[in-house]
Amino acid sequence: MTATAPAPSTARARATAFLPRLALVLAALLATLFTAAAPATAHAALTASDPTDGAVVATAPAQVTLSFSEQVAMGDDSIRVLDPQGRRVDTGELRDMCSGNTIRYGTALHSGLPNGTYTVAWQAVSADSHPISGAFTFSIGAPSATEVSLPTATAGGGPVGIAYGIARYAAYAGFTVLVGGAAFILLCWRRGAAERPLQKLVVRAWVTLTAATLAMLVLRTPYTGSGRFADAFDLEGLRAVLETKTGASLVSRLLLLGAAALFVAVLFGVYARRLEDAGTGEERNGEKETGGKETGGKETGEEGAGDTNDLTFGLAIGGAVVSGGIAATWALSEHASTGIQPGLAMPADILHMMAVATWLGGLSALLVALHKVPGIERAAIRRFSRVAFVSVVVLAVTGVYQAWRQTGTWSALTGTEYGRLLLLKVALVAVLLFVAHLSRKWTARLAEAPAAREEDAAKVGAQVVATDDVSRETSSVAVPADPERAAQLARQRAALDSAREKRVRDADPDRAGLRRSVLAEAAIAVVLLVVTTVLTSTEPGRTVEQEAARGSASTAVPDRAVKITLPFDTGGPNGKGSVRLELDPGRVGANTLHLWADTGNGQPFDLPEIKVAFTLPAKDIGPLPVVPDRAAPGHWTASGVQLPLAGEWRIDVTVRTSDIDQTTVQKTVKIG
Repeated sequence: MTATAPAPSTARARATAFLPRLALVLAALLATLFTAAAPATAHAALTASDPTDGAVVATAPAQVTLSFSEQVAMGDDSIRVLDPQGRRVDTGELRDMCSGNTIRYGTALHSGLPNGTYTVAWQAVSADSHPISGAFTFSIGAPSATEVSLPTATAGGGPVGIAYGIARYAAYAGFTVLVGGAAFILLCWRRGAAERPLQKLVVRAWVTLTAATLAMLVLRTPYTGSGRFADAFDLEGLRAVLETKTGASLVSRLLLLGAAALFVAVLFGVYARRLEDAGTGEERNGEKETGGKETGGKETGEEGAGDTNDLTFGLAIGGAVVSGGIAATWALSEHASTGIQPGLAMPADILHMMAVATWLGGLSALLVALHKVPGIERAAIRRFSRVAFVSVVVLAVTGVYQAWRQTGTWSALTGTEYGRLLLLKVALVAVLLFVAHLSRKWTARLAEAPAAREEDAAKVGAQVVATDDVSRETSSVAVPADPERAAQLARQRAALDSAREKRVRDADPDRAGLRRSVLAEAAIAVVLLVVTTVLTSTEPGRTVEQEAARGSASTAVPDRAVKITLPFDTGGPNGKGSVRLELDPGRVGANTLHLWADTGNGQPFDLPEIKVAFTLPAKDIGPLPVVPDRAAPGHWTASGVQLPLAGEWRIDVTVRTSDIDQTTVQKTVKIG
């Protein structure tokens, strides 16, 4: 990528000594967050299993099934069943038992399994791209000693998880600075396209985003699988990743980054040269005097300006399309693509990311310009203030919608990790807006007496330049042959250049005040970006509450029957259906139990066998078995079902559809 701006001087490269220290502080902050952050949870969660965790079954089951709250991606090796000696006893073939809203997967077991304790270890990838895993045990006949230890590590953790998380943070940061820096140049300060510091900022952001995307693509296999770095070179695993939604999004992002590279090359190449040929807007308005040929120069400038305006418009449209496409690679593979209203959530997420990048990335570009380019015009600062205001409005509207979508209730704001992080983000935005208000005050002060201020700055600059010229002439009278002495003189000249630029830059106290306030904004923006990235990998509050409600009891109304419906799938031919259970009156004491079994098309399902068991885990009561009598095809009943205490009772319904195909489904209800 070729840039046309002149190479930075040694003095400019050494100027602003505090910026490296700031970078070290921010790096330390990010490192602390990386090491302290817990592995991210995801949308999907295990809601049931057959056999259940800790269950003791009389005979060996034909299969093990797992039910999830939302859609997951699983492979043939996602469910592993180990005997007490650690040998696999499953067939290794994944069974897809999903039906309607029921998300269930299973694996068949070998026949003739002996008694003992068996371990089930599973791993999957949620629909929002985050890996999940778990393990539990069940026993045949009676519990026994086992050589298998339940894994303590979670999917997506360990060194690979840390590396993948760093790449995610870097990708968000690179996108923000890339889009915001380019937008700052096109919308606020076109002359910045020819300034080397801004060129470096945008190009480095592109490199960061590209490298982070490649790292995420390569690490995806070990991140969602074994957790070993060596698996990053597994070509079969990479091929499998490319077939997933996340892999397709990462590849699409790389292709769009190729288009972004072309955009950056034109912005800092052709566009920068045309700006230099046409001159600045101030020059075209007559601030540049050319003797008696001013009129002709103005006409030429206007023609060049017209060409520049056309190119600016084209770059703005192309840049918006490319940056929107890159933002869509996140929206299509993470939280926005799952849950409620994905058709509205994904465009809102794209707008949200674009607004964040335009505001915070533009802020980083303004900070670099204020510190490295003393000649930035006040008009550019005022234009960025207006652009930032529009970005904040878009950010607020899309943020409110996202907050409602991901939390759903006021209690989720304070009762879930996602809600608390969201409140922290809102607080950071409020602080950032307050500091931005101070920056606007500095900008207004800059506009109060521009002529006098520029004249004073010009005088200081002229004095410094004159002094520096004398110093340079003095120091260059004789060039010593000693390399050490020559290097010492070079360092002295660099120090003089640094001091000169600093004095010119600090000649205007209002501009210095603006730099300080913008620096404070940038520091807060870094923390805000970190919190936002953590939010994208945290289970939304709405999902957490839904899972809590699904796992908790359904409240029984006094003197009204408890009615629940439990879908089942035994895995055999015609093994899918549902059981409707009614417990009347649904209170402590004697109750009447009714069961109806229906096929998938709603017809009565006359099962060979159906059994019910009631358990009160909090009091260690149960299971209390109930074998209902067949009253009619697909209908069973039992009277005098005694529930001795109030509490949250788990109801286990075991259905058998053939001699070997059976399953157990469960639900917890509150009996009061």
